[in-house]
Amino acid sequence: MKIHIESFEDQAPIPAEFAFAVPDPDTHVKLSANRNPKVSWSDAPEGTQSFALIVHDPDVPSVGDDVNQEGKTVPQSLDRVDFYHWVLVDIPADRTEIAEGEDSDGVTARGKEPGKKAYGVTGINDYTGWFKGDADMEGFYGGYDGPCPPWNDTLIHRYVFTLYALDVASLGLEGNFTGHDAVHKLENHVLGCAAWSGTYTLNASL
Repeated sequence: MKIHIESFEDQAPIPAEFAFAVPDPDTHVKLSANRNPKVSWSDAPEGTQSFALIVHDPDVPSVGDDVNQEGKTVPQSLDRVDFYHWVLVDIPADRTEIAEGEDSDGVTARGKEPGKKAYGVTGINDYTGWFKGDADMEGFYGGYDGPCPPWNDTLIHRYVFTLYALDVASLGLEGNFTGHDAVHKLENHVLGCAAWSGTYTLNASL
């Protein structure tokens, strides 16, 4: 099975239009276009009944004490954890792509409603937890929301788009399910998978 993202080469920098935020010389960051890139695929295994698309950043700081703090940096040596940016399951077996901007086109304060779409079922991404307690942004963030790594992180973050071909038409997930929920649920149903990755940073010195 093959996956392709036409907007950037595999393991190359992700263009700013697909990010949640971009660098700003005065405030460090400002909101970006936050469009989902076009993701296409081919050569699905025989017996595929649905697809799942999971996008995660494996390079998020495990401790947030120094994140986005003036006069401090987040060291590369800090332990890192996963942050899910897109959780999409039950993609119909006859689908071969998600169009650019089909799931996200701009930052939506307080998030987008997860649930059933024409192209599958979206869960919530990890901005749901990140913005908890923020009066302007708190909410459930369904579908795609792009990169926004700490502006003082000395590590360039990776964003991994993984497509799974599954032997079931539905994983039976609904409501505010997470990336962890989806990955756990699909484990015993994978016929094949393919991945494409990009990089992104908000640290001007990198």
